[in-house]
Amino acid sequence: MSTSAPRQLAVLVVEDELLLRINAVEMIEDAGFEALEAADADEAIEILEGRPDIKVIFTDIQIPGSMNGLKLAHAVRRRWPPIKIVATSGRVNIRIDDLPEGGRFLPKPYLPEEIAGTLRELVGNA
Repeated sequence: MSTSAPRQLAVLVVEDELLLRINAVEMIEDAGFEALEAADADEAIEILEGRPDIKVIFTDIQIPGSMNGLKLAHAVRRRWPPIKIVATSGRVNIRIDDLPEGGRFLPKPYLPEEIAGTLRELVGNA
């Protein structure tokens, strides 16, 4: 008799600094979510195109490539409106209206409980 575990909610982490990305992925997985990784906005868009189950994007603001994290957040909101957005930075302070409506900002360094709490709040009990 096989029982399938409920599928974890998927979170896409967009962070160009490898160690920070690994750390964020571990925190997100420890909070009970599936974590996918991208090093820049272009890679993130490719992953989003192939994974309609992604519920949240967790992006650094300073990322290389064709767009920074804020531009990525707005592009995601336009193309995939249901995806929740969390932006983070250790160098830039942003105003809440810099993000798409409903977006959240977590300053670096962030704690595991901050990530877990923010993700749970955004996705509810889905």
